[in-house]
Parts: sequence; C-alpha cells; structure tokens
Amino acid sequence: MPDITERLATRVRDLRTSRGLTLESLAERSGVSRSMISLIERAESTPTAVLLERLATGLDVPLASLFDVAPARPQPVSRRADQLQWRDPASGYVRRNVSPSGVSSPFQIVEVEFPPGARVAFDSGTHAHQQVWILDGSIEIRVGAASYSLTAGDCVAFVLDRPVAFSNPSRTPARYAVIIAP
Repeated sequence: MPDITERLATRVRDLRTSRGLTLESLAERSGVSRSMISLIERAESTPTAVLLERLATGLDVPLASLFDVAPARPQPVSRRADQLQWRDPASGYVRRNVSPSGVSSPFQIVEVEFPPGARVAFDSGTHAHQQVWILDGSIEIRVGAASYSLTAGDCVAFVLDRPVAFSNPSRTPARYAVIIAP
C-alpha cells in the first residue's frame, strides 16, 4: 500500500487532470505555486494542512476528499487498523479518516488528535457544512468573527464559507470528531 504522501500525490493529480486543469490553472485557482503543486503531485513534498485546503478549494472539493481512496471493492465497515492517518507537518495534528472509503454517503467523519499549543487556520471556500464534536480535552475554534471555546462533549456546527482557525491553548492534547457534509 502506498504511503500517505504518495496517496495524496495521486489524488491531487487525478482530481486536477479529471477537471482538465493544468498546473498553472490550479495554481491560479488555489494560490499555491505551480512548482509546489508539481512537488506535491510527484510525492516529493509533504503538504501542510493549509496547502491541502487551498488545493481542495482550487479543485472545488472538500479537504476531506483529498484523503479519499476508492478501494477495489467498497466495504461498509471501516476498521481502525485500515483507516488512513495523516500528520500535518506544520501543526503536528493527526487526522484519521473514519468513514468507509468508496461508500456513497452524504457526509464524512474524520477524527483529529490536536497537540497542546497547536494552531491551524484555513481560508475555507468550499461551503461544506461541518460539525466538530469534542471527544477529549478542549479547543478554541474561530469561524469568521465568531469564537468558540469548547470542551469534551461540546459540539459546534458551521459552514466553511469564511476563514476558520483551530487552536489548542491547553497543555493537554485534544481529540475531536469532524462530520463533513459537502
């Protein structure tokens, strides 16, 4: 099985070419340089969450779809041992695709482990609906001008149509589930 960098490279390249986009046109649409997109598509660079979000916006897909890998035969069960994990090289957060790959569904579930002191911000232009449910610890989420301090058990819903920032100002890791509906 290819590693996550190779999977992301293939997925970005496949989405770009299926939309008839050149490296230049995707660079213009996403704000990511042509050379960086080329490095990502050749699996020569591990992109950050912010770069992936910009590429997803340029490709007009939710960020989570960049991690989709269609299995040879879709299965309705997603076993933890088989779930794709990725670590953001900038913030250190780990995202795990929980939803079964290749199964038609109106939403996707992602689990995030967010280290103490970590912060990540997205420009967000996908207009996907998102709910964030805090499983352990606490985080702060800023959606446009609104700010939410959340602890275990809290859930917030919003549309990804404005900048969004996640931060963990505490000294302990946080874990949360993200439910995404395009």
